[in-house]
Amino acid sequence: MSPRMTNPSVAIPEALPPLLELTKVLGQVGVPTRTMDLIRLRVSQINGRIYVLPTDLAEHDERLPKVATWRDESCFTDAERAALALAEDASRLNDRKDPVPDEVWAQAAKHYTEQELGALVIQIGLVNLWNCVNVATNQDPADWR
Repeated sequence: MSPRMTNPSVAIPEALPPLLELTKVLGQVGVPTRTMDLIRLRVSQINGRIYVLPTDLAEHDERLPKVATWRDESCFTDAERAALALAEDASRLNDRKDPVPDEVWAQAAKHYTEQELGALVIQIGLVNLWNCVNVATNQDPADWR
């Protein structure tokens, strides 16, 4: 399937720099890069956005191919599990009456500061934004980085 249009971030070039800057700012808050990567991958899976994981990256971190089944895998830390649960719930806002239950939030808050929680929530929203843009316009599967 071919793209429906040029990627909107190319069609509106002034829109891309602030989004990239936001990503940079989020990376400086203190949440581990790999946690942000896990969120990006899981939210993208939920939204039907495909990433092409390089073989060497999947071999370097065997958890990446397992992120869809993170609940059944023992290789994720408690903090990563809390972030992934938050990412799933915050990306499925219409599935339940209480999309992000207090228990999910409290579990994340046990592992992350308020600033880090803010970064997680913004990261989840930003990934959802990129997924919406790319899925709606039929962009080709993206390279991981």
